[in-house]
This record gives sequence, C-alpha cells and structure tokens, in this order.
Amino acid sequence: MINQTMSPKDWLMLLLLSFLWGGSFFFIAVAVSELPPLTIVTMRVGLASATLWIILLVAGYEVPKSLKLWRSFFVLGLLNNAIPFSLIVWGQTHISSGLASIINATTPLFTVLIAGALLTDERMTPAKITGVVVGLLGVMVLIGPASLSDAGTNTAQFAIMAAAASYGFGTVYGRRFKTMGISPFSTVVGQVTAATIILLPLALLIEQPYQLANPSLKVWLAVLSLAIFSTALAYILFFRILATSGATNVVLVTFLVPVTASLLGWLVLNEKLHAEYFIGMLFIGLGLTAIDGRLWGKAKKLTERH
Repeated sequence: MINQTMSPKDWLMLLLLSFLWGGSFFFIAVAVSELPPLTIVTMRVGLASATLWIILLVAGYEVPKSLKLWRSFFVLGLLNNAIPFSLIVWGQTHISSGLASIINATTPLFTVLIAGALLTDERMTPAKITGVVVGLLGVMVLIGPASLSDAGTNTAQFAIMAAAASYGFGTVYGRRFKTMGISPFSTVVGQVTAATIILLPLALLIEQPYQLANPSLKVWLAVLSLAIFSTALAYILFFRILATSGATNVVLVTFLVPVTASLLGWLVLNEKLHAEYFIGMLFIGLGLTAIDGRLWGKAKKLTERH
C-alpha cells in the first residue's frame, strides 16, 4: 500500500535527494561550457550505469534477465533519462541553472495530472486541481512577456517544461516495478543501462565526441559527480521513496531542488537571481503545498479553532 503521508525517514531521504538533484543543475552548467548536450547526457548515464553494475555484481544482487522486464526498462530509461536529461542539458545552454531548476519544479504538476488519469490510488482532488492551476501561474510568471522576444531562451524554457512532463510520465510508469517485485536498485540499474544503450549511438552519430578536445579537470569532475551522485545514488533514493510514498509525494522533491541549484549558481557561477524567479517559485511552491495538502489542512484546522 502507498502511504499518502510520508514518514520522517522518507522526508530525510527526500531532502538528501533534493541536494543531489539540485547539484545536477550546477554540474550541468559547468559541463556545457566545454561539452555538447548529448555527450554530457551519455557520459552521465553511462558512468552511472557502470557504477551501479559494479555495486550489483559485488553485492550479489540478481541480474535482471526477463525480456519483458528489459522492455519496461527501455521505456523507463527513455521517459526518465534519455528524453528529460537531453532536454535539460540543451536548455541549460541557453538559460541559467537556477531558472532551469525552477521550471523543472513543474514536474509534480504534470505528475498529478498523469497519475490522476492513470492511477486508481492517486486520483485527482479539488486540492490537487487547485495546486496545478496555481503552479502553472508560477510558470507563466517565469516565462513572462520579456522572454518571448528571445527565441532561444523561450524555446529552452519550454524544453525544460517538456522534460518535466516526461519525468511525470516516467514517475507514473515507474510504479509498475513495485508490483512486478523488482527492487529499487535493480530498477535503477535497468533504467540507466537502457538509457545508455539508447543514447550512445545518437551521441556518436550526431556529436562525434571522439573528435572533441579533452575536457578540463573541472568538467571531468562535474560529469563524474553528475553520474555518481546526481544519478546513481539519487535514483536509488528516488525509487525507494516512490515505492513507499507514491508518485505524487516523491516528486515534491522538485520544489526543494531549485533552492540548492539557485544558490550554487549564484555563489559559484555568478548567476543573477531575478525577482520573477522568486515570484514564480512562490506560486509553484503554493501549488505544491496544495497538492500535498498537509499544510493547507493544518491551516484550515487552525482557522476553524479560532
């Protein structure tokens, strides 16, 4: 059964996950200074896959062998890695890491809509509908009329939104692995392995990374951190929370991620924090608290008492 209210342990894992994924936007911002998008994404999932396979073999986990299971892994790898990772990295060639992470915080809005339509135990409620509407208002504030004059910036923002929608589908699709009796670790291994197989020929064909100059040490460190911490470790945590607390709760992490990403971008990369970022994040945050329901429920009880 899915716990609609997360336990303290789940919240701790969610906070750790927010730091790992918040750092990913920072690492991407470093990597795109010297490497093209598909190459970064392929290295990210490829190195993460290698790390996870070493852990799987050393720890003695069972290797997934079912053809049906691997077919599901390829769908998940496409929805949760190949598509969104590529869109986000390409988007960050045009917009800041902080803005990209804030737009990515719309993932729960898409997940609520998709889960409400496809999952019987996560149906839409008036509070969730309100949350989606308020959150989308935040996105409208972020995109705004000013960015419409810049085609590259505007397209990049919509690319990040498309990535968020893909994550929503991937999160809902990922619920099936619990009913199949597949552990979170095996799911992560299968997902990133499948994504690597999808992306490797595309990167070799389109960007020909073997012809690129050797990246600097800081870029190598950024890519390694992106693969090991922000992908391998992060997805292990993600699927553990998903299995116990459901698709709607686990994607609340995307509201915490912009805090880490924006601070790193501001402190290390000298990115500017514009007023509309805070206003947009406030609307998205209000939307997510409505989806979660707990804060609004407590506020209602306090109001009724007085």
